[in-house]
Amino acid sequence: MAESNFVDYVKIYCRSGKGGRGSMHLHRAKYQPNGGPDGGNGGRGGNVYLRGNHNYWTLLHLRYQRHVFAGHGANGAACCATGTDGKDEYIDVPCGTVAYNAETGEYLCDVTTDGQVVMLLKGGRGGLGNYAFRSATNQAPRYAQPGEPMQEMMVVLQLKLLADVGLVGFPNAGKSTLLSSLSSARPKIANYPFTTLEPSLGIVPWRDGKSFVMADIPGIIEGASEGRGIGLRFLRHIERNSLLLFLVPCETDNIRHDYEVLLDELRKFNPGMLDKHRVLAITKCDLIDEELMEMLHADLPNDVPVVFISAPTGYGLSELKDVLWKELNSDSNKLRDIFATDALVHREMDVRKIEADFSEWDAGIEVSEVDVEDDDSFDEDDIIEV
Repeated sequence: MAESNFVDYVKIYCRSGKGGRGSMHLHRAKYQPNGGPDGGNGGRGGNVYLRGNHNYWTLLHLRYQRHVFAGHGANGAACCATGTDGKDEYIDVPCGTVAYNAETGEYLCDVTTDGQVVMLLKGGRGGLGNYAFRSATNQAPRYAQPGEPMQEMMVVLQLKLLADVGLVGFPNAGKSTLLSSLSSARPKIANYPFTTLEPSLGIVPWRDGKSFVMADIPGIIEGASEGRGIGLRFLRHIERNSLLLFLVPCETDNIRHDYEVLLDELRKFNPGMLDKHRVLAITKCDLIDEELMEMLHADLPNDVPVVFISAPTGYGLSELKDVLWKELNSDSNKLRDIFATDALVHREMDVRKIEADFSEWDAGIEVSEVDVEDDDSFDEDDIIEV
């Protein structure tokens, strides 16, 4: 079976650059026997940044880039020459990426917009040369500062898709069929559970050239919040959705019960998801007539809009899009509220889960070549005279 190109969970080793050493140098020139100190400062080490890039949809480009090393700062030199700064490293990630410390599970940062730059690791400061220590009482200092050390961290990057509408339902509820009917997306559709093994995005056109983004995730089963099935891995993708569309087939024995089970799984995974607006769609309505639809109304929840649809025949799809657009643009459900700084509460990850997910990941760091900046040996100008 071919490996999927949808990668939403990677682990990489990041290391910033160390600062360069300050130079301990005394000026030497003809007819100037007491030239004085002129050792320059060392350059700062390179930083490691995360940068949002809307051209990326997954973390596939980072799957085999396990090491990210920023450049070291160069050492100071004579004539008060300051060492060059280390090269900064930028890790381009899709919008909606969250970074965690792989060793502690601590939440680090969140990248949600295109072009957003967040510093992940700071490079070490360069050391001061002996020129910076000159004074009236110490006119020839014979010492200099070393550069600050580098920082290193094992980082887990986790993608949470940014979409307007998220589809929630049990396996074989018709989520992929609905997405393919409303948009140009072509997810896999088959008559068996867990057909969808990875999230899919589709742009749904509305009216007057307006549209919204819909996300389909694998089916959720009872107990998904505790790790059953594959829904737990993808539940995070609907944390950022502005609106949740619940899909329950009309052939279900108890529609209200299935809706409550789905709602309870979301509550266990993240209670904040219940604050989102919700719409309930009864799917596969081509199997029943209008009389049965009227009978089903009595058992449906009253706190959410309900729409009867049939994706293969197109029944109710126009009404569904109107309801979704109305809910998306209601005053109490503006998209700017979803991206507010306090809209999402990022919980710390379980370190044991990280270790289990990346049990086959080789944590060894192999550097084939030694950089010149990484050489700690002293040259003639660095000899400290006593």
